[in-house]
Amino acid sequence: MQKTLAVFAIAAASTLASGAAQARVDVGIGIGIPGVVVAAPAPPVYYEPAPVYYEPAPVYVAPRPVVVAPGYYDDWEARAWRERQWREQRWREREWRERHREWHRRHDDD
Repeated sequence: MQKTLAVFAIAAASTLASGAAQARVDVGIGIGIPGVVVAAPAPPVYYEPAPVYYEPAPVYVAPRPVVVAPGYYDDWEARAWRERQWREQRWREREWRERHREWHRRHDDD
C-alpha cells in the first residue's frame, strides 16, 4: 500500500512539474503606425576640457667627490689569511713527510 502511494505521489509531482517545461509557440501580429512627435531639439552639451598635466623639469645632481686621504692602507685581513694558508700548507707537508718516513720504516724492514 505504501509503495503504491509513493508511486502515485511521484507521478503527481512529475505531472505538475512538467507543466512549466512545456514548449509553446505564440504568434502575434502587430501593425506599426508611426506617430507624430513634436519636440524641441536637445540643447548642446558642453564638456569641461581635460586637465593639462606638465611633467616636472628633470633634476640633475652631481655625484659627490671621492676623497682619498694620503697614507698607507694595510690589508691586514688578506695578509693574515695568506699567512694562515701558508702555515697550513707547511704543516701538511711536514705531516706528509713524517708519515711517509714512518711507513717506510715499517715496510722496508720486511
